[in-house]
Amino acid sequence: MADLWNIISANYKTVGMTVPSKTPYVAVDPNLYEGSWTGKYADQKTFKITVSNVTGFRAKVQYQSGGTNKYQEVLIKDNAFRVGDTKFTLTGNNTALIKNVVTDGASGQTYLDQAYAKRS
Repeated sequence: MADLWNIISANYKTVGMTVPSKTPYVAVDPNLYEGSWTGKYADQKTFKITVSNVTGFRAKVQYQSGGTNKYQEVLIKDNAFRVGDTKFTLTGNNTALIKNVVTDGASGQTYLDQAYAKRS
């Protein structure tokens, strides 16, 4: 039961730190997002994010890293979107900041992996 409270507490702290956006959803330029984005976290684990079918502010996204493979339809807002526990933020021409929340299976602790991705 204590583990459950730790998870809820950690999530509450994480959610409480984010400021909700007051900007509306608007159509984005598909050329800025579509394609394959690759990068490497500090622990040398590689990842690949494939963005396709960008229409308006919607897109189809696949995130692959190690044994993880997530596929999801996303909404793009404020130059960013989320796929599960992973956030993609467009930072410049062909560059994006990737933030991934990871839970250690042994200890139950969560930590944040961050890396830049380049579009190929």
